[in-house]
Amino acid sequence: MQLFAWERNKKTLFHFVSFAYFVPLQSDMSKTENITNRQFEETAAECRQLFEKKLHDYGASWRILRPQSLTDQLFIKAKRIRSLEECGESLVGEGIRPEFIALINYGIVGLIQLEKGFADTVDMTVDEALAAYDRHIGEALELMKRKNHDYNEAWRDMRVSSYTDFILTKIQRVKEIENIGGKTLVSEGIDANYMDIINYAVFGAIKLKE
Repeated sequence: MQLFAWERNKKTLFHFVSFAYFVPLQSDMSKTENITNRQFEETAAECRQLFEKKLHDYGASWRILRPQSLTDQLFIKAKRIRSLEECGESLVGEGIRPEFIALINYGIVGLIQLEKGFADTVDMTVDEALAAYDRHIGEALELMKRKNHDYNEAWRDMRVSSYTDFILTKIQRVKEIENIGGKTLVSEGIDANYMDIINYAVFGAIKLKE
């Protein structure tokens, strides 16, 4: 009987100790996820502000871009980041972080173009463009939240150069999908790759700001 009581108490003690260690861990994870969400929202607000200013100056001139041209523009931005990471010197004054911001905004533009198709003339008002921007950046945030929960903040332990390489890989995939006319067998579509590009670029912008 005494042995049985001890075994029962051991189980109770084990569950208590496990709970005591588990609860703070869960709390810490939630706290870190909340920090990431806040940083994402701050970065998105920074990107939107720049997007709005460029809309004021140029209107939605990007509506004329065909998909391949937009992909090449993403490639140029990501390639410049990689070049700066390798050589460590910029001759035109702009560093790496502004290029991540540009990748985010061009990624949003890409999602809008996929949704609406390209146009021969500017056919969106500033308000319409901002509404579309807000919707797509909101979808990117929700995707990031889900993935970040599943991967347990793994992005924080990655190097910024890895985000760059992953973005270039995603762009290469988009180019391949465009080259075969979008007729994939098992791959995600272009929109999913744009979403990943946006989120990796957000992580890069957050890391460089920190």
